[in-house]
Amino acid sequence: MEAKIKAIHFDITDKLVNFINKKTDKLARRFDAITETEVTLKVVKPETSMNKEASIKLSIPPAADLFASKTADTFEEAVDLCLDALEPQLNKNKDKK
Repeated sequence: MEAKIKAIHFDITDKLVNFINKKTDKLARRFDAITETEVTLKVVKPETSMNKEASIKLSIPPAADLFASKTADTFEEAVDLCLDALEPQLNKNKDKK
């Protein structure tokens, strides 16, 4: 599964794209019900520390989409925090089935 990655108001590096794809693929292997992943990255103004925001939306039919948004010093850290926040949601969703 390939993640749809959107970078708002900045150019994303290949290294960051590879990092996100690796992390989302790992999650998709653990939870095979995930059909689509959307990752949105943006820099929050003003230019200070803790200004990188990542939002991740997971599509898991027929259940409702799962969503997490976190802000951190780096995009990598923000993505990790989002995935950490999504895991309990995924486990809860998995237990319902």
